Amino acid sequence: MLKNTYSIKKIDLQNIASDLQSLKAGDMVLISGIAYTARDAAHKRFLQQLKAGEDLPIDIKNATVYYAGPTNKPENAVIGSCGPTTSGRMDEFTPTLLDRGLKIMIGKGQRSSEVIESVKKNKALYFAAIGGAGALASECIISSKIVAYEDLGCEAVRRIEFKDFPAILILDTDGNNFYEDVNI
Repeated sequence: MLKNTYSIKKIDLQNIASDLQSLKAGDMVLISGIAYTARDAAHKRFLQQLKAGEDLPIDIKNATVYYAGPTNKPENAVIGSCGPTTSGRMDEFTPTLLDRGLKIMIGKGQRSSEVIESVKKNKALYFAAIGGAGALASECIISSKIVAYEDLGCEAVRRIEFKDFPAILILDTDGNNFYEDVNI
């Protein structure tokens, strides 16, 4: 059984490549750096573009995707409420993106056995963010810009920058699963 030590690690998404394997399921983290929001509608388009032989609108290699669809931003805010959405809705698309270099996913909830195997095979990570706290999560986003699929509204792909965004590592590069393996 894995055991969480309850220490919080700070990670920088732009410098995490060498640290991927040092992070273990159950690690609590504060995430800073660039990520992309993308939900199921955007993921469906990603796969359509790949099947058509087209490049994706973002560089997916070593990228971080946050499964979120922010609400309209209030005046004087960077972004609206931006909590995680259920990650399982992206499971049918995820192995293909992981095979193309996606390294980190942030969402909420369980992942399919296919995604777990793909995370392990591709030495990727899956973090869970706090569900139901979208307004609080938005306070950890310091910049936001739509970069693709503006017609999808809240499901458009945005380039965001996190500053100390809290999350828990659910699936590590060895395939350890916090939901199943960690004894708290």
